[in-house]
Amino acid sequence: MAGEAGRLLTGFGHRYAVVVRIATLPPIAAIGLLRSSPAEFAATAVVVAAAVVWTCARGWWSRAPIAVDVAVLLGLCLTVFWTDAEADGNTGWLRLLVVFACVTWQWHTPPLTGALAALIAGGGMLVVFAAAGLALSVSQVWVLAMAAMSRAAWVLVTRAAERADRMAAEAERVRREAAVAAAVRAEEREFANSLHDTAATTLLMVGLGQVPPDADWLAPQAHRDLARLRFLDDARLDDGRTAPEADLVELLRADLGTGHLTVELDVPPRLSLPSDVAGAIAGAVREALNNVRRHAGTDRGRVRLRGDAQALSVEISDEGKGFAVEDRAMARRGLRESVHGRMDRVGGTATITSAEGVGTTVRLEWPA
Repeated sequence: MAGEAGRLLTGFGHRYAVVVRIATLPPIAAIGLLRSSPAEFAATAVVVAAAVVWTCARGWWSRAPIAVDVAVLLGLCLTVFWTDAEADGNTGWLRLLVVFACVTWQWHTPPLTGALAALIAGGGMLVVFAAAGLALSVSQVWVLAMAAMSRAAWVLVTRAAERADRMAAEAERVRREAAVAAAVRAEEREFANSLHDTAATTLLMVGLGQVPPDADWLAPQAHRDLARLRFLDDARLDDGRTAPEADLVELLRADLGTGHLTVELDVPPRLSLPSDVAGAIAGAVREALNNVRRHAGTDRGRVRLRGDAQALSVEISDEGKGFAVEDRAMARRGLRESVHGRMDRVGGTATITSAEGVGTTVRLEWPA
Protein backbone atom coordinates (compact mmCIF):
# COMPACT_ATOMS: atom_id res chain seq x y z
CA MET A 1 0.00 0.00 0.00
CA ALA A 2 1.78 3.08 -1.25
CA GLY A 3 -0.69 5.73 -0.07
CA GLU A 4 -0.61 7.62 3.20
CA ALA A 5 -3.48 5.60 4.70
CA GLY A 6 -1.75 2.37 3.63
CA ARG A 7 1.55 3.40 5.23
CA LEU A 8 -0.20 4.38 8.45
CA LEU A 9 -2.11 1.10 8.52
CA THR A 10 1.05 -0.94 7.98
CA GLY A 11 2.76 0.79 10.89
CA PHE A 12 -0.36 0.35 13.02
CA GLY A 13 -0.40 -3.38 12.25
CA HIS A 14 3.16 -3.80 13.52
CA ARG A 15 2.56 -1.75 16.66
CA TYR A 16 -0.82 -3.24 17.54
CA ALA A 17 0.44 -6.80 17.07
CA VAL A 18 3.16 -6.08 19.64
CA VAL A 19 0.65 -4.50 22.03
CA VAL A 20 -1.76 -7.45 21.81
CA ARG A 21 0.90 -10.09 22.39
CA ILE A 22 2.45 -8.27 25.34
CA ALA A 23 -0.94 -7.36 26.85
CA THR A 24 -2.06 -11.00 26.78
CA LEU A 25 1.24 -12.27 28.15
CA PRO A 26 0.56 -11.79 31.92
CA PRO A 27 -2.70 -13.81 31.99
CA ILE A 28 -1.18 -16.50 29.77
CA ALA A 29 1.85 -16.82 32.06
CA ALA A 30 -0.45 -16.88 35.11
CA ILE A 31 -2.47 -19.73 33.60
CA GLY A 32 0.69 -21.74 32.94
CA LEU A 33 1.98 -21.32 36.49
CA LEU A 34 -1.29 -21.73 38.37
CA ARG A 35 -2.31 -24.92 36.54
CA SER A 36 1.09 -26.53 36.94
CA SER A 37 1.43 -29.40 39.38
CA PRO A 38 3.81 -28.89 42.33
CA ALA A 39 6.17 -31.48 40.93
CA GLU A 40 6.44 -29.74 37.59
CA PHE A 41 6.20 -26.13 38.80
CA ALA A 42 9.92 -25.38 38.52
CA ALA A 43 10.23 -26.79 34.99
CA THR A 44 7.01 -25.07 33.90
CA ALA A 45 8.24 -21.77 35.39
CA VAL A 46 11.40 -22.03 33.28
CA VAL A 47 9.36 -22.56 30.09
CA VAL A 48 6.97 -19.73 30.99
CA ALA A 49 9.91 -17.43 31.69
CA ALA A 50 11.40 -18.32 28.28
CA ALA A 51 8.05 -17.48 26.65
CA VAL A 52 7.87 -14.15 28.48
CA VAL A 53 11.45 -13.23 27.57
CA TRP A 54 10.94 -14.09 23.91
CA THR A 55 7.60 -12.26 23.61
CA CYS A 56 9.11 -9.12 25.13
CA ALA A 57 12.18 -9.44 22.91
CA ARG A 58 9.89 -9.90 19.90
CA GLY A 59 8.07 -6.71 20.86
CA TRP A 60 11.34 -4.80 21.04
CA TRP A 61 12.67 -6.41 17.83
CA SER A 62 9.42 -6.05 15.92
CA ARG A 63 11.11 -6.42 12.53
CA ALA A 64 12.62 -9.81 13.38
CA PRO A 65 12.09 -12.47 10.68
CA ILE A 66 8.81 -14.22 11.29
CA ALA A 67 10.57 -17.57 10.79
CA VAL A 68 12.44 -16.96 14.05
CA ASP A 69 9.16 -16.34 15.85
CA VAL A 70 7.68 -19.55 14.45
CA ALA A 71 10.76 -21.58 15.45
CA VAL A 72 10.72 -20.27 19.04
CA LEU A 73 7.02 -21.02 19.49
CA LEU A 74 7.47 -24.57 18.16
CA GLY A 75 10.41 -24.98 20.49
CA LEU A 76 8.21 -23.97 23.44
CA CYS A 77 5.61 -26.50 22.35
CA LEU A 78 8.26 -29.24 22.21
CA THR A 79 8.97 -28.73 25.92
CA VAL A 80 5.94 -30.90 26.71
CA PHE A 81 8.24 -33.85 26.15
CA TRP A 82 10.65 -32.94 28.96
CA THR A 83 8.43 -31.09 31.43
CA ASP A 84 5.95 -33.98 31.70
CA ALA A 85 3.18 -31.52 30.80
CA GLU A 86 1.13 -34.32 29.31
CA ALA A 87 0.65 -35.72 32.78
CA ASP A 88 -1.43 -32.82 34.00
CA GLY A 89 -2.62 -31.44 30.62
CA ASN A 90 -1.18 -27.97 31.28
CA THR A 91 -0.92 -26.96 27.63
CA GLY A 92 -3.69 -24.34 27.49
CA TRP A 93 -1.28 -21.48 28.01
CA LEU A 94 0.93 -22.70 25.15
CA ARG A 95 -2.12 -22.93 22.89
CA LEU A 96 -3.08 -19.35 23.76
CA LEU A 97 0.47 -18.17 23.10
CA VAL A 98 0.43 -19.72 19.63
CA VAL A 99 -3.12 -18.52 18.85
CA PHE A 100 -2.34 -14.87 19.56
CA ALA A 101 0.87 -15.11 17.53
CA CYS A 102 -0.95 -16.64 14.53
CA VAL A 103 -3.71 -14.02 14.73
CA THR A 104 -1.41 -11.01 15.02
CA TRP A 105 0.96 -12.18 12.27
CA GLN A 106 -1.83 -11.53 9.78
CA TRP A 107 -1.69 -7.79 10.55
CA HIS A 108 1.79 -7.08 9.26
CA THR A 109 2.78 -9.84 6.84
CA PRO A 110 1.93 -10.59 3.20
CA PRO A 111 -0.96 -13.07 2.86
CA LEU A 112 1.22 -16.00 1.80
CA THR A 113 3.78 -15.41 4.55
CA GLY A 114 1.10 -15.04 7.23
CA ALA A 115 -0.71 -18.17 6.04
CA LEU A 116 2.46 -20.31 6.00
CA ALA A 117 3.53 -19.05 9.43
CA ALA A 118 0.11 -19.85 10.93
CA LEU A 119 0.01 -23.25 9.25
CA ILE A 120 3.50 -24.20 10.44
CA ALA A 121 3.09 -22.88 13.99
CA GLY A 122 -0.53 -23.93 14.50
CA GLY A 123 -0.22 -27.21 12.64
CA GLY A 124 3.13 -27.94 14.28
CA MET A 125 1.59 -27.37 17.71
CA LEU A 126 -1.17 -29.87 16.97
CA VAL A 127 1.35 -32.44 15.69
CA VAL A 128 3.53 -32.02 18.79
CA PHE A 129 0.58 -32.39 21.16
CA ALA A 130 -0.69 -35.43 19.27
CA ALA A 131 2.78 -37.02 19.34
CA ALA A 132 2.94 -36.36 23.07
CA GLY A 133 -0.27 -38.32 23.51
CA LEU A 134 -2.41 -35.33 24.43
CA ALA A 135 -6.04 -35.31 23.42
CA LEU A 136 -6.84 -32.59 20.87
CA SER A 137 -9.78 -30.35 21.67
CA VAL A 138 -11.91 -28.35 19.26
CA SER A 139 -10.40 -25.13 20.59
CA GLN A 140 -6.92 -26.32 19.63
CA VAL A 141 -8.00 -27.11 16.07
CA TRP A 142 -9.63 -23.65 15.80
CA VAL A 143 -6.23 -21.92 15.82
CA LEU A 144 -5.99 -22.08 12.03
CA ALA A 145 -9.57 -20.88 11.61
CA MET A 146 -8.92 -17.90 13.88
CA ALA A 147 -5.80 -17.01 11.88
CA ALA A 148 -7.87 -17.17 8.68
CA MET A 149 -10.57 -14.91 10.15
CA SER A 150 -7.92 -12.47 11.31
CA ARG A 151 -6.49 -12.33 7.79
CA ALA A 152 -9.95 -11.80 6.29
CA ALA A 153 -10.65 -8.92 8.66
CA TRP A 154 -7.27 -7.36 7.90
CA VAL A 155 -7.90 -7.65 4.15
CA LEU A 156 -11.15 -5.71 4.59
CA VAL A 157 -9.36 -3.00 6.57
CA THR A 158 -6.56 -2.88 3.98
CA ARG A 159 -9.02 -2.46 1.15
CA ALA A 160 -10.72 0.36 3.02
CA ALA A 161 -7.32 2.07 3.40
CA GLU A 162 -6.64 1.60 -0.31
CA ARG A 163 -9.99 3.16 -1.14
CA ALA A 164 -9.19 6.06 1.15
CA ASP A 165 -5.83 6.53 -0.61
CA ARG A 166 -7.51 6.44 -4.02
CA MET A 167 -10.07 9.00 -2.88
CA ALA A 168 -7.32 11.21 -1.44
CA ALA A 169 -5.30 10.93 -4.66
CA GLU A 170 -8.36 11.82 -6.73
CA ALA A 171 -9.14 14.77 -4.46
CA GLU A 172 -5.54 15.96 -4.76
CA ARG A 173 -5.69 15.62 -8.55
CA VAL A 174 -8.90 17.64 -8.67
CA ARG A 175 -7.40 20.24 -6.33
CA ARG A 176 -4.28 20.57 -8.51
CA GLU A 177 -6.35 20.88 -11.66
CA ALA A 178 -8.55 23.48 -10.00
CA ALA A 179 -5.48 25.39 -8.81
CA VAL A 180 -3.97 25.32 -12.31
CA ALA A 181 -7.25 26.46 -13.84
CA ALA A 182 -7.55 29.24 -11.25
CA ALA A 183 -3.97 30.35 -11.96
CA VAL A 184 -4.65 30.42 -15.70
CA ARG A 185 -7.83 32.43 -15.17
CA ALA A 186 -5.96 34.82 -12.87
CA GLU A 187 -3.24 35.37 -15.46
CA GLU A 188 -5.81 35.89 -18.20
CA ARG A 189 -7.72 38.31 -15.98
CA GLU A 190 -4.55 40.23 -15.09
CA PHE A 191 -3.55 40.46 -18.74
CA ALA A 192 -7.02 41.72 -19.65
CA ASN A 193 -6.87 44.26 -16.82
CA SER A 194 -3.42 45.43 -17.89
CA LEU A 195 -4.54 45.69 -21.50
CA HIS A 196 -7.56 47.71 -20.37
CA ASP A 197 -5.43 49.97 -18.17
CA THR A 198 -2.72 50.64 -20.77
CA ALA A 199 -3.01 50.31 -24.53
CA ALA A 200 -6.81 50.12 -24.65
CA THR A 201 -7.18 53.25 -22.54
CA THR A 202 -4.66 55.19 -24.58
CA LEU A 203 -6.24 54.16 -27.88
CA LEU A 204 -9.73 54.98 -26.56
CA MET A 205 -8.66 58.47 -25.52
CA VAL A 206 -7.20 59.08 -28.99
CA GLY A 207 -10.21 57.58 -30.71
CA LEU A 208 -12.66 59.73 -28.74
CA GLY A 209 -10.66 62.83 -29.49
CA GLN A 210 -9.79 63.47 -25.86
CA VAL A 211 -6.17 64.01 -26.88
CA PRO A 212 -4.77 65.20 -30.19
CA PRO A 213 -2.87 62.59 -32.23
CA ASP A 214 0.28 64.76 -32.19
CA ALA A 215 0.36 65.22 -28.40
CA ASP A 216 3.96 65.11 -27.25
CA TRP A 217 3.23 62.63 -24.47
CA LEU A 218 1.38 60.13 -26.68
CA ALA A 219 4.42 58.27 -28.07
CA PRO A 220 6.13 57.90 -24.67
CA GLN A 221 2.82 56.73 -23.20
CA ALA A 222 2.44 54.08 -25.90
CA HIS A 223 6.00 52.95 -25.14
CA ARG A 224 5.15 52.67 -21.44
CA ASP A 225 2.00 50.74 -22.26
CA LEU A 226 4.01 48.21 -24.23
CA ALA A 227 6.59 47.95 -21.45
CA ARG A 228 3.82 47.33 -18.91
CA LEU A 229 2.42 44.45 -20.96
CA ARG A 230 5.89 42.96 -21.27
CA PHE A 231 6.28 43.22 -17.49
CA LEU A 232 3.66 40.49 -17.11
CA ASP A 233 6.12 38.04 -18.67
CA ASP A 234 9.29 39.56 -17.22
CA ALA A 235 7.90 39.24 -13.66
CA ARG A 236 8.02 35.45 -13.95
CA LEU A 237 11.03 33.17 -13.61
CA ASP A 238 12.10 30.65 -16.22
CA ASP A 239 10.54 27.73 -14.34
CA GLY A 240 7.14 29.41 -14.19
CA ARG A 241 7.24 30.49 -10.57
CA THR A 242 6.40 34.07 -9.69
CA ALA A 243 9.42 36.23 -8.96
CA PRO A 244 9.81 36.47 -5.17
CA GLU A 245 9.83 40.24 -4.61
CA ALA A 246 9.45 43.56 -6.40
CA ASP A 247 9.95 47.19 -5.38
CA LEU A 248 6.51 48.82 -5.16
CA VAL A 249 7.98 52.33 -5.23
CA GLU A 250 9.87 51.57 -8.45
CA LEU A 251 6.67 50.26 -10.04
CA LEU A 252 4.78 53.37 -8.98
CA ARG A 253 7.44 55.74 -10.34
CA ALA A 254 7.50 53.89 -13.68
CA ASP A 255 3.97 55.10 -14.43
CA LEU A 256 4.42 58.78 -13.62
CA GLY A 257 6.38 60.11 -16.59
CA THR A 258 3.42 61.43 -18.53
CA GLY A 259 3.10 65.17 -19.15
CA HIS A 260 -0.71 65.12 -19.26
CA LEU A 261 -1.05 64.36 -15.54
CA THR A 262 1.03 65.85 -12.76
CA VAL A 263 1.28 63.52 -9.78
CA GLU A 264 2.51 64.50 -6.35
CA LEU A 265 4.25 61.36 -5.07
CA ASP A 266 4.73 60.91 -1.33
CA VAL A 267 6.45 57.53 -0.92
CA PRO A 268 9.43 56.01 0.92
CA PRO A 269 12.67 55.41 -1.02
CA ARG A 270 11.97 51.71 -1.39
CA LEU A 271 9.43 49.10 -0.34
CA SER A 272 9.94 45.45 -1.31
CA LEU A 273 6.85 43.25 -1.41
CA PRO A 274 5.93 39.88 -2.89
CA SER A 275 5.84 40.51 -6.62
CA ASP A 276 2.17 39.56 -7.01
CA VAL A 277 1.21 42.00 -4.25
CA ALA A 278 3.42 44.80 -5.60
CA GLY A 279 2.10 44.27 -9.11
CA ALA A 280 -1.53 44.27 -7.96
CA ILE A 281 -1.14 47.47 -5.91
CA ALA A 282 0.79 49.23 -8.67
CA GLY A 283 -1.85 48.19 -11.20
CA ALA A 284 -4.66 49.46 -8.98
CA VAL A 285 -2.84 52.80 -8.49
CA ARG A 286 -2.27 53.06 -12.23
CA GLU A 287 -5.97 52.53 -12.97
CA ALA A 288 -6.95 55.06 -10.30
CA LEU A 289 -4.66 57.64 -11.95
CA ASN A 290 -6.09 56.74 -15.36
CA ASN A 291 -9.54 57.54 -13.97
CA VAL A 292 -8.27 60.89 -12.72
CA ARG A 293 -6.91 61.65 -16.17
CA ARG A 294 -10.06 60.52 -18.00
CA HIS A 295 -12.89 61.57 -15.72
CA ALA A 296 -11.83 63.97 -12.94
CA GLY A 297 -11.48 67.09 -15.08
CA THR A 298 -8.11 67.94 -13.54
CA ASP A 299 -4.50 67.39 -14.49
CA ARG A 300 -3.22 66.93 -10.93
CA GLY A 301 -3.31 64.00 -8.54
CA ARG A 302 -1.61 62.78 -5.38
CA VAL A 303 -0.27 59.39 -4.35
CA ARG A 304 0.71 58.78 -0.74
CA LEU A 305 2.19 55.48 0.45
CA ARG A 306 2.47 54.59 4.13
CA GLY A 307 3.44 51.36 5.84
CA ASP A 308 5.94 48.55 5.40
CA ALA A 309 6.20 44.98 4.14
CA GLN A 310 3.77 43.84 6.84
CA ALA A 311 0.92 46.26 6.22
CA LEU A 312 0.51 49.35 4.08
CA SER A 313 -1.98 51.83 2.69
CA VAL A 314 -1.92 53.84 -0.52
CA GLU A 315 -4.11 56.89 -1.09
CA ILE A 316 -4.75 58.24 -4.59
CA SER A 317 -6.62 61.53 -4.46
CA ASP A 318 -7.59 64.43 -6.69
CA GLU A 319 -9.58 67.64 -6.44
CA GLY A 320 -11.59 67.05 -9.58
CA LYS A 321 -15.30 66.99 -10.17
CA GLY A 322 -15.94 63.70 -8.36
CA PHE A 323 -18.86 61.35 -8.89
CA ALA A 324 -21.60 59.46 -7.05
CA VAL A 325 -19.82 56.34 -5.83
CA GLU A 326 -22.95 54.26 -5.23
CA ASP A 327 -24.04 54.77 -8.82
CA ARG A 328 -20.83 54.29 -10.75
CA ALA A 329 -18.08 52.66 -8.68
CA MET A 330 -18.92 49.04 -9.43
CA ALA A 331 -20.48 49.75 -12.84
CA ARG A 332 -17.11 50.74 -14.29
CA ARG A 333 -15.01 47.79 -15.32
CA GLY A 334 -11.82 49.66 -14.43
CA LEU A 335 -12.91 50.13 -10.84
CA ARG A 336 -14.52 46.72 -10.51
CA GLU A 337 -11.71 44.59 -11.94
CA SER A 338 -8.58 46.73 -12.10
CA VAL A 339 -8.94 48.24 -8.61
CA HIS A 340 -11.29 46.19 -6.41
CA GLY A 341 -10.54 42.91 -8.19
CA ARG A 342 -6.77 43.29 -7.99
CA MET A 343 -6.82 44.11 -4.28
CA ASP A 344 -9.24 41.28 -3.50
CA ARG A 345 -6.97 38.74 -5.19
CA VAL A 346 -4.00 39.61 -2.97
CA GLY A 347 -6.04 39.85 0.23
CA GLY A 348 -6.32 43.63 0.30
CA THR A 349 -9.18 46.10 0.12
CA ALA A 350 -10.03 49.18 -1.93
CA THR A 351 -12.25 51.99 -0.65
CA ILE A 352 -13.47 54.80 -2.88
CA THR A 353 -14.70 58.07 -1.42
CA SER A 354 -16.15 60.69 -3.73
CA ALA A 355 -18.99 63.11 -4.25
CA GLU A 356 -19.99 65.60 -6.91
CA GLY A 357 -17.68 68.60 -6.86
CA VAL A 358 -15.38 67.48 -4.02
CA GLY A 359 -12.88 65.21 -5.76
CA THR A 360 -12.13 61.52 -5.24
CA THR A 361 -9.97 59.52 -2.87
CA VAL A 362 -9.12 55.87 -3.51
CA ARG A 363 -7.62 54.10 -0.48
CA LEU A 364 -5.85 50.78 -0.97
CA GLU A 365 -4.98 48.71 2.10
CA TRP A 366 -3.01 45.51 2.29
CA PRO A 367 -2.11 43.54 5.43
CA ALA A 368 0.45 40.75 5.13
